[in-house]
Amino acid sequence: MPQQATESVPHADAVAAAIAVEAEPEISSRQRYRGLLWLVAAAFFMQALDSTVVNTAVPAMADALRETPLGMRSALTSYVLTLAILIPASPWLCDRFGTRRVFGAAIVLFGLGSLLCGLSQTLTQLVAARVLQGVGGAALMPVGRYVLVRSIDKREFVSAMSTVATFGLLGSVLGPLLGGALVEYTSWRLIFLVNVPVAIAGLWMNRRDMPEYRLDRANPFDLIGFLLFAAASALLLAASELAGTNPVPWMKMAGCSGIALLLGVAYVWHSRRTAHPVADLTLLRVRSVWVSLAGGLFTRLGIAGMFLLLVLFLQVGCGWSPLAAGLMMVPQAVGAIAAKWVINRVLVRYGYRRLLLGNTLIVALLLAAFALFGPGTPAWLIALLTFCYGSFAGLQYTTMNTLIYNDLDISHASMASSMASTVQYLAMSFGIALSTLLMQGLLRGHAAEDFVVAFRWTVLLLAVITAAASRVFGRLRPDRSDEALPAAH
Repeated sequence: MPQQATESVPHADAVAAAIAVEAEPEISSRQRYRGLLWLVAAAFFMQALDSTVVNTAVPAMADALRETPLGMRSALTSYVLTLAILIPASPWLCDRFGTRRVFGAAIVLFGLGSLLCGLSQTLTQLVAARVLQGVGGAALMPVGRYVLVRSIDKREFVSAMSTVATFGLLGSVLGPLLGGALVEYTSWRLIFLVNVPVAIAGLWMNRRDMPEYRLDRANPFDLIGFLLFAAASALLLAASELAGTNPVPWMKMAGCSGIALLLGVAYVWHSRRTAHPVADLTLLRVRSVWVSLAGGLFTRLGIAGMFLLLVLFLQVGCGWSPLAAGLMMVPQAVGAIAAKWVINRVLVRYGYRRLLLGNTLIVALLLAAFALFGPGTPAWLIALLTFCYGSFAGLQYTTMNTLIYNDLDISHASMASSMASTVQYLAMSFGIALSTLLMQGLLRGHAAEDFVVAFRWTVLLLAVITAAASRVFGRLRPDRSDEALPAAH
């Protein structure tokens, strides 16, 4: 009898607990992980802000560090190249050490790099600090996306990612404006130092809201492949930096390029002989994958450095203030946001091949139209063209980013995402280097008029490169995609 009594108590507790659960309102995964959503959104915002806020400060930074504005490209390309090199390592780091520790370490490194950027006294110090920033930034977005995929219910995932992406776009909108305001009214150093308190708040939120996901036994990391890829990328960027010196050290530049090519060939050989390569090149057998990557590479070579050139043109060539030049970058971000509202309908109507063929040529024409600008061009006309260019460029980016998943099985989505992000940032770094090198080569003096003429010829050459990318998208099969994927953010 006592035995029956002791067994009946847990049963009664279970019934009472079940009734209590039924009485409680259902809590959605989005509500449960509200703090996580804010943490990831803040990380996206901080990285987007930092990627755009520097552009308007380049002339002031060059003056403070006793460099030419075009000579500051290494401070921009080093950050983006670091992102490209380290992003493939993010998934393995999460599996091995856990999402909370990796995300926390990324915040610390990003904040420390920002602090050192703000304290830099030479270009070399600034580049080293930007590399440290890139080491931290490389994990922020991939880990943030991964954790949201694991935590948020599928029915609410698109809404959650839209919220996070909106904060990223907001950072792109505010970045140039904030950069211009800080340079004009305070100091360019605050552009980096404002990240420090944000990083401290992020560490507190990470400890409180970031879930811990890791594997008991992670796959072995492809260290050899990673080092081959990193060395090849760094040497290619070094070759582009050498091309900007005067006189050009042709032997050193050829040596860097040749070794980079050999390392690239070595990686291809290595990737075919390892079970878990850092980049699975067998995915390139899928037409939509290699077209997306190759087309994205050549497109970004043409347009990645455009807004740096425009800021320099407005400030150096036309005598605009940093704040006015930063304000002129806002229409571009607004146009990119507007493009996300129509991407699905446009893809459904035209399909990937026709849309990318036509839109690439439109982007090239709009890029060439910037050559018509001069010191006397009305501000409203520059803003209008910047908005149109931002809209079609945003349409281009989103379409290219979704194309890579069009014919892939879901099991390859993670690797495809890593490869797409790597190529994206790699192309951005070389696009910035290419645009500044072209302008530097076309510059015939130091007067404002010389800068205007060099800008015009540079954007025309970049427009030709962009238009040539349409030939890559022409390799897609006609009417391959009649149903659009959800817009990538």
